[in-house]
Amino acid sequence: HTYAKTAVVGLSGGLDSTLALLITARAMAMLSRPMTDILCVTMPCFGTTSRTKSNAQILAERIGTRFQDISIAEAVKVHFKDIGQSMDDLSVTFENGQARERTQVLMDLANREGGMVIGTGDLSELALGWATYNGDHMSMYSVNGGVPKTLVRELTAYCAASEMEKGNVKLAEALYDILGTPVSPELLPADESGKIAQKTEDLVGPYELHDFFLYNFVRFGLTPAKIMFLARKAFEGRYDNDTIRKWLKTFLRRFFNQQFKRSCMPDGPQVCSVSLSPRGGWMMPSDAWSVLFQDSI
Repeated sequence: HTYAKTAVVGLSGGLDSTLALLITARAMAMLSRPMTDILCVTMPCFGTTSRTKSNAQILAERIGTRFQDISIAEAVKVHFKDIGQSMDDLSVTFENGQARERTQVLMDLANREGGMVIGTGDLSELALGWATYNGDHMSMYSVNGGVPKTLVRELTAYCAASEMEKGNVKLAEALYDILGTPVSPELLPADESGKIAQKTEDLVGPYELHDFFLYNFVRFGLTPAKIMFLARKAFEGRYDNDTIRKWLKTFLRRFFNQQFKRSCMPDGPQVCSVSLSPRGGWMMPSDAWSVLFQDSI
């Protein structure tokens, strides 16, 4: 439709970008276009681990796409020097500077290639605002925007099993390893052993809970008290009441406070019965207040 010559995918070796690549590859196959019409780009920086970088390269090679490894470390250091940001200050600026540099690289490559940047962020991240505004929040088409994180995992597992059945063992093993990798934006330095130190679910809570909250809140318009009641039943024996209440309050606070990111989100398909698109899925003013909802539980 856009006459794009290339699909540009920022490939981190994590779940979301993996699914975005698998979807893009499926689309190219349906169009009888070569996999070389996909350009995968990995952009290691301060928090990138060898595990995720290796899996990104294996995915690109086994699917048959073009692949570029572009370190953004020096570019980010120059930017930090320009704005007076200390490398020792591991604040939100330290994290978001990397995400925005990656987006700039992808957008400029797409311009050069006559292509489109394929977004990787999922529905759960949109709900929580777990994205850098005008960084990974932005793309030219967001294929995962209607897919909650729990479904991202299931779809990737399905693809891994399918590839194993076809005899594509190396690709399947990479997919299974990605499934076993902690969800992380990898924007903070790795730990002493070189492993991921920044784990998303430690910071914002379990995605299985947030997807449960999101579905019942948006799809059925249930009150927080009713959602709390249902969650206690659904997750009995897995999460205690205090834990569920803590993360439900977090969900409500972030869902309301981060609406401004969804008000200008890219186009993408509605996959499930829940959509957060401002163009017909979820329309809410950015200054809506969450406190009354939080206080009700």
